[in-house]
Amino acid sequence: MTGPLSHRIAELCDEIVTQVGPHGADQVRHIGERLGEPLRVAIAGRLKAGKSTLVNALIGRRVAPTAVGECTRVVTRFRYGTADRVDVVGRDGSRRSLPLDDDGMIPGRLGVPASSVAYVDVALTTDRLRDLTVVDTPGLASADQQVSERAHPVVGVAAAPFDDGIDADSTSEIAAAEAVVYVFTQAVRADDANALAAFRASTARLASSPINAVGVLGKIDTLVAGPDDPWPVAVPLAAGQARLLQRTVGDVVPLAALIAETGEAGRLTTTDVTALRTLAALPGAQLRLLLASADLFRTRAAPVEQARRERLLRLLDLYGVGFALAQLAADPRLSTGDLIRRLVQASGMPRLRHTLDQAVRWRSDAIKAGWALAALERLAGRSRDRRDRAVLRDAVERLLRDPAYHRLRLLDVAHRVTTGAVPMPDEQVQELTRLAVSDDPRWILRMPGAAAPQLREAAVQAAHRWRAYAHAGGGPAQSRAAQVAHRGFHLLAQQTQADGSQPPTVARHTGGETTERVQP
Repeated sequence: MTGPLSHRIAELCDEIVTQVGPHGADQVRHIGERLGEPLRVAIAGRLKAGKSTLVNALIGRRVAPTAVGECTRVVTRFRYGTADRVDVVGRDGSRRSLPLDDDGMIPGRLGVPASSVAYVDVALTTDRLRDLTVVDTPGLASADQQVSERAHPVVGVAAAPFDDGIDADSTSEIAAAEAVVYVFTQAVRADDANALAAFRASTARLASSPINAVGVLGKIDTLVAGPDDPWPVAVPLAAGQARLLQRTVGDVVPLAALIAETGEAGRLTTTDVTALRTLAALPGAQLRLLLASADLFRTRAAPVEQARRERLLRLLDLYGVGFALAQLAADPRLSTGDLIRRLVQASGMPRLRHTLDQAVRWRSDAIKAGWALAALERLAGRSRDRRDRAVLRDAVERLLRDPAYHRLRLLDVAHRVTTGAVPMPDEQVQELTRLAVSDDPRWILRMPGAAAPQLREAAVQAAHRWRAYAHAGGGPAQSRAAQVAHRGFHLLAQQTQADGSQPPTVARHTGGETTERVQP
């Protein structure tokens, strides 16, 4: 659904499309059409990091191949459709339709050389894709690995850090994403950080900052031996990664992606749970020996056939199996649905969904509008036609003079300060970011129970602080950012006076915890 900010820019595109030349008109028309589409989120990470498993968990269907093959060498776009459909889009613009395989997945072979494929376009009838398009990307290469130079002309920056053979059309499809999820395993190496910095530079402007980028510490069940609980290790490790990548991502969320995929995609059957229930009834010593390793779980004598135990490992790995057995041992009457819900909770998926809601969905209108505004500005800068440049720049300036669009200036400034391009003290960075991504004065000002007069006074005081910082806070870049923040808090004070009061804070339940948050 198009929000008010992006709707106005779409109207602006309709107004100016007849005022520019044919090439400019095509670009403006494309920008306007994109505003009516769901937000695009690119999933990035190294080969075998678990990107496709995460995609399946987000979509709620196991449709993306998780083994390295032809499909993992090209970009795959998952979007909502009225019927399931797979189209291989060629670099020449051609489309070749393929059926899903017998397991409901994208076929392992595309039928054409990967080098001739721009991207794979997958339409699915899942409601989870109605307001979000997910782009599964090829694996990132190491910083010291040679990468395709063909990306440079498309994205206008150093070649994006994909493995050899990833063509410019695929890179261009990724660059169109408005938000990014980075997937890591265990620890971030120096070349990971370098590769992600290059990936960030190749994506849309507003997607390349901690405001709209989230990290995922995947495969946390591999951090410990056997069925042991990985969370005591995963939580501090993710926090350390978040500190290391604070200029790249807003947060790093731990996730047992395989368990999340199995639970969200409904892959655990009643027969599987019956087998787990049988194993959970074994004597403690026998069960501990069975869970000592994956090999022992497969091969030791047990009252469940070996093929079924192999399947359970493929679905849950040893940690998930051990967790499920513990739940069933404690409550033998636990239903299949309740067990699946507990597995999803244990995977960390609720926290990831909440984080994505905060980082992407709640501010999707502003993200899309910011992307479109940046695209119009780039189009004006690249245009060789003087009249086109004048029309585009005048349109952008008229838009930004509207107080409602000051949010876009705030987003741009917040992007600059969160990435470190404009250094500021952490307290100012956090306050400016809150102002940029929300229109709820209670959340921005950290005054959840305040009445309208208190909120207005606090907003006025914040405006005064930022005006003082603009005059004495640093260099010209800090001064310009502070002036934008000053006007933002001035407008917030006017809003609280006009509204009189704001909607009450609502409770949101995430990962077993209740957090207070108002949707921007």
